[in-house]
Amino acid sequence: MKKDLYTDTGLNCVPPMAASSKSSQRGKNVVIALLTLWSIISLIIIVVWATSPGMKSVAQCNKDLTDAQVRMEGCMNMWEKDKIALEEKVEREREEKDRKSVEIMLLLGRLNATNASLEECRQETVVLMGNISALQDDNEQLRQTEANLTAQIRLQQDHIELVQQNLTQAFHKTESCLSLKTAAESQMLAAQSQTRACESQQQYLQRQLAKCKPDSARSASDNLSPRWGNGWFDSKHRGPGWGQSPDGLMTAV
Repeated sequence: MKKDLYTDTGLNCVPPMAASSKSSQRGKNVVIALLTLWSIISLIIIVVWATSPGMKSVAQCNKDLTDAQVRMEGCMNMWEKDKIALEEKVEREREEKDRKSVEIMLLLGRLNATNASLEECRQETVVLMGNISALQDDNEQLRQTEANLTAQIRLQQDHIELVQQNLTQAFHKTESCLSLKTAAESQMLAAQSQTRACESQQQYLQRQLAKCKPDSARSASDNLSPRWGNGWFDSKHRGPGWGQSPDGLMTAV
């Protein structure tokens, strides 16, 4: 039983309780051997005394024999008590050994369960390490993507600022063009008004000249009147209060 137990469990050492049991058995054997040797020696002494003539008297020998028998009985009783005590101790040690064996089997079962749990934990650790590596790779890819997006956003912001600047310049140019258009329209309206005023003044002057000239010269004035609008009527015939505009029209000064 002892050999099978420690062979199956893979242990190469003897448990403490087995060693104690062996020591008890060895002590028991030593005590029994000593008692047996002492008994044999006592019997030899008694036989020698009994067979030696003249050494002691018969009464003395009988007394010695009786004493030896008493001592022998005492030793036998002691040996019997020691034997019983040793047997009881051996029985207790055997029971203790069996109990320890059961405990060892339970501990081995727990150890096997612990080893299985450790193996599962090791496999889970390997899986978790793989997951951590994958997450680190994903994190690195996300960082790279973030850096690329940040660079693209900066480029887009620069492009937006350029577009905004172009729009601002275009807006200002549009406002300038509108202002120039409005000014040109105002100048055109002013020129048109000035042209109408000059035409009205010219008609008035023609009527006044027609009234002031004699009838003989009226035909000549009629021939000369069309040239007044073309600048033929110079400054010495204009009289005071008249001038020429930059576009060649007659204006009142």
